[in-house]
Amino acid sequence: MRIVFMGTPEFSVSVLDALVEAGHEIAAVYSQPPRPAGRGKKDRPSPVHARAEALGLEVRTPVSLKTAEAQADFAALEADVAVVVAYGLILPQTILDAPERGCLNIHASLLPRWRGAAPIHRAIMAGDAQTGVCIMQMEAGLDTGPVLLRDALDIGAEETTAQLHDRLAIMGAGLIVEALERLDDLVAEVQPEEGVIYAEKIDKAEARIDWTRPADEVDRLIRGLSPFPGAWFEMDGVRVKVLESRLVEGAGPAGEVIDEALHIACGEGAVALTRLQKAGKGAQDVDVFQRGMQIAVGADLNKG
Repeated sequence: MRIVFMGTPEFSVSVLDALVEAGHEIAAVYSQPPRPAGRGKKDRPSPVHARAEALGLEVRTPVSLKTAEAQADFAALEADVAVVVAYGLILPQTILDAPERGCLNIHASLLPRWRGAAPIHRAIMAGDAQTGVCIMQMEAGLDTGPVLLRDALDIGAEETTAQLHDRLAIMGAGLIVEALERLDDLVAEVQPEEGVIYAEKIDKAEARIDWTRPADEVDRLIRGLSPFPGAWFEMDGVRVKVLESRLVEGAGPAGEVIDEALHIACGEGAVALTRLQKAGKGAQDVDVFQRGMQIAVGADLNKG
């Protein structure tokens, strides 16, 4: 098929690769404009932009698709279908209607659960046992379109958003290739109204760890916000992100360090902090981190 691909972050790169490997013609790649990044704050192309250029594909980075010019440019590509995955711009109805077979979205949840911006984070933070990928026919509403194909996987007990992200990206790449092969035979399934939950964008204000919460909630927060924005606490004025954790036996005042391996008492139960990152430093396993930071048994992580 002749495809317009629309995506921006790392999650979308494996999908673009899969479409190229499957032999589809990529008429153009749409991605978010380059943004300032790194210490020098120089404009950096998105992961999809960089990969598309490496593949020799035309890349377009409009700030908006609402102008008549942008819509005319899109329609002129005469695509059979658009494949959209974590693109980041709203698609006006004119754009949705331009490809002959419409626009297909790869969404990393089991719709209608976790419509919206942060489905992977929210699934882990909520303690979901399963998640998955849906191939959806796009319409004007936010992730409301009928589902053509879906697949599910179990969420690991100690899995982080980063780890689950990578598994779902691989699943999404395979599922869209299958959907395009079977497009004439697939029956669109209208999403039920029951069970709709929105995955709100992660607010950095959510990221400070509240040790008075039960240990399972603290553990899910840590894993769900890893690697970005990263759940954190302060110790001696130093902000520390916690990137990995697990549930352990233990009790004490909430926020107290109960052993040298950084087992921390919570409102109920305890968590082990297994991978951490001081501000401005690289991530470290707990044993390496403790050799430098040396957070003592009995320390109170509520104090900052």
